[in-house]
Amino acid sequence: MDLLLPLLLVALLIPMFLGVRRQKREMAKVTEMQEALKVGDRVVTTSGLFGTVVEADDDSVDIEIAEDVVTTWLRASIREIRKDDAAVTEESTDTDTEAPAIESVSDSVPASENTDATAGSENSDAAPKLSKD
Repeated sequence: MDLLLPLLLVALLIPMFLGVRRQKREMAKVTEMQEALKVGDRVVTTSGLFGTVVEADDDSVDIEIAEDVVTTWLRASIREIRKDDAAVTEESTDTDTEAPAIESVSDSVPASENTDATAGSENSDAAPKLSKD
């Protein structure tokens, strides 16, 4: 019985310790990414703004968010460096061709059962109406 309390404390402290270590590793990765920013990198800020780095100082980066629109941000506000858009579109087209076709609701119901009031309207492909049971 005297051993139960120390055992519980150890069981609670081990996951906390492992969580802190994981958080430190993730923070180190983010800091390394922010320090490695260079001109021409396409980035996303912590507020969700997309842009391209046009100048980088020790503490700040200038990001072009539109043609001839440049804003200055702290390096710490950069969340991620975006991958090349060409690679992203190639990946999405590869997965689009492999994905199975989705059958609409009106196609899966036989014509004899598809006689509700919306069948003849323009929105016949819309989602089915929900009703209270």
